[in-house]
Amino acid sequence: MTRSLTPLPASLGTHFSVATAVKRGVTHGRLRAVDLESPFYGVRMLVDDAVEEEPGPEELIRRQARAYSPRMRDVDFLSHSTAAALHRAPLPLKTDTQIHVSTFRPARAPRTRGVIGHSASTEVPVATVNGVRVSEPAETWAMLGLSLDVPWLVAVGDYFCRVWREGYGRPNAESVPLATPEKLARALNSCRRLGAAKLREALPFVRCDSWSPRESLTRFIMVTNGLPEPVLNSDFYDARGGHLACIDMAYPEYKVAVEYQGRVHGVQYSHDIERIERLRADGWIVVQVSSELFNEPDTLVRRVRSALRSRGWHG
Repeated sequence: MTRSLTPLPASLGTHFSVATAVKRGVTHGRLRAVDLESPFYGVRMLVDDAVEEEPGPEELIRRQARAYSPRMRDVDFLSHSTAAALHRAPLPLKTDTQIHVSTFRPARAPRTRGVIGHSASTEVPVATVNGVRVSEPAETWAMLGLSLDVPWLVAVGDYFCRVWREGYGRPNAESVPLATPEKLARALNSCRRLGAAKLREALPFVRCDSWSPRESLTRFIMVTNGLPEPVLNSDFYDARGGHLACIDMAYPEYKVAVEYQGRVHGVQYSHDIERIERLRADGWIVVQVSSELFNEPDTLVRRVRSALRSRGWHG
């Protein structure tokens, strides 16, 4: 007969330090039970038995960060890709999910399994996200020069600098952006940076009106291959004032729209079909970018260039 486990104090939450648990009366034997795992030395976390889709790198990093937080000292903060994930920035699928922990000098950075420690100046700006200290968004972007390539630095920069403008049916209008291009530049130039050359290359391409990383990456492919800069996520109307669509990337002078089509289902899929049909009925050429086309940049550029030239563009 299986023995039932002694309930843990509710005040411990889902992840906690061994030292805190012992202080609250939890035995060492209970801390070795099968319903707990040890993601880091001196930390326990409740096993999550929930069945769900395979989480992306951002969610994996957030889980690890929450698990590590009981170990953090006053001189520690989460940084690099870990801070980016906690700020909910997009990251490439192949992102390393180890936790980056920076420590203000002269204290020593942590050295433990699953953690990459960094030494940091006391001048590094720090914010708090869900009760955890992390590097501020602009500083985080500058730290990512160490690990991301130029297109992804643009995508993360776009995310941090997004301006939540008012528009047709838009939620969260007037929300404050996490950063600005000027703040990114100041962070880049505040000290010697690993990956500074990539950051300097990416910064001029950062925009404030991109709504998704795939849009950002698609735009980067287009403009670095000789296509003109598109207007981003603007509302367009027909001659009678009826709303046609908010277009991902538009060339209104030529009535050419570029739309990234992610994996959508049901109502959203039907909505997208109707939106594109309204644009075409109004005389727009719509170039739809699928994940397959995204992975064939030459074909993508050729299709957009052909559409623009058919409308009088001479590039």
